Amino acid sequence: MALVVASGAFADTTVTIATVNNGDMIRMQRLAPEFEAQNPDIRLEWVTLEENVLRQRVTQDIAANGGQFDVMTIGTYEVPIWGQQGWLVSLDDMPEVWDADDLLPAIRDGLTIDGALYAAPFYGESSMVMYRTDLMEKAGLEIPDAPSWDFIKQAAAAMTDTDNGTYGICLRGKAGWGENMAFLTAMANSFGARWFDEDWQPELNGPEWTAAVNFYMDLMTQHGPPGASTNGFNENLSLFQQGKCGMWIDATVAASFVTDPDDSTVADTVGFALAPDTGLGRRGNWLWAWSLAVPAGSDATQEAKTFIQWATSKDYTALVAAKEGWANVPPGTRSSLYENPEYQAAAPWADMTLNSINAADPTDPSVKPVPYTGVQFVAIPEFAGIATQVGQEISAALAGQQSVKEALDKAQALTLDEMEAAGY
Repeated sequence: MALVVASGAFADTTVTIATVNNGDMIRMQRLAPEFEAQNPDIRLEWVTLEENVLRQRVTQDIAANGGQFDVMTIGTYEVPIWGQQGWLVSLDDMPEVWDADDLLPAIRDGLTIDGALYAAPFYGESSMVMYRTDLMEKAGLEIPDAPSWDFIKQAAAAMTDTDNGTYGICLRGKAGWGENMAFLTAMANSFGARWFDEDWQPELNGPEWTAAVNFYMDLMTQHGPPGASTNGFNENLSLFQQGKCGMWIDATVAASFVTDPDDSTVADTVGFALAPDTGLGRRGNWLWAWSLAVPAGSDATQEAKTFIQWATSKDYTALVAAKEGWANVPPGTRSSLYENPEYQAAAPWADMTLNSINAADPTDPSVKPVPYTGVQFVAIPEFAGIATQVGQEISAALAGQQSVKEALDKAQALTLDEMEAAGY
């Protein structure tokens, strides 16, 4: 049954959408004429930005109540903080056919405040290992479904072939709280690290963070591509698709892109494994949803909700499947997708994605107890600024501009200053 999009007395209203330049969002923009055909009184205007720039722009606009955007693409970090501050419009009035009860509980809970939904998930993700099956076999190795970091290091060494431009592993190095620090925070969790102890004292130059960052630095400098300090999600995706990476540990949403024969030169030789661990009971996987929300400053609230309803509906999923195949639908948001045999057949990574999403616990992210929630972030307003600065210090170490010790000592000092200034 086709989704009936709510209509009203719209008079050629423009809905301005701020979104990230990831593949699923670019596909959404490409399919948006379908929405405009159904809603001729609504015109869509797109502002598509690189991830760090998007975060900066939407944060500045919403904090100032600027009204520049009617729909914002934001994440699991921003939604509860901004919703509590009254910066977002509740989406609790979405029509019954949209089926809020179908949303995966782990994803929906991160977008809900006091029982009310403040953003609609466009896609959800955790993280996992994507690897070249041919290079793993050539190295004489067999990766387990649940590998250790030590195995990853062994495999990266065996798969590196610099003479042929192949590097054993590609990981995020670009500075940003949602770029290198998303990966490193999740990785550090698996080493037993935490951002803060139970008294909100930072631990960034402690033994666990030191061990995790040194391990990461060894991987990247010995077996990673040159210039890695400028590589984020999109740059590593391109490298993997070009056959330059033996392994890539990143968002589960990338699975459909690395296996797409139209874009990936290694599409038929990609395998998947869970994010690694060190045997301490936590894996280095995160929990995230890129979601669509309406800022309180919008003067086109109803029209914005109409678009969000369309873009996050089961009918949109079916549209993508019909146009581009089930493997390319936005993953990680709805239970019904993972019960769909057509999707299961087209996406051999489906169960691993779902299991990784369900295994990430924002209330218990590390080995030791913590005073905060969040897996690859700390759900406090100060975190974005702090983690961006910390990410810059670690990225500088990766670029050879300072040692790991210098980077983490600076990270500890700046975090302590910021937290004291904030009254923690």
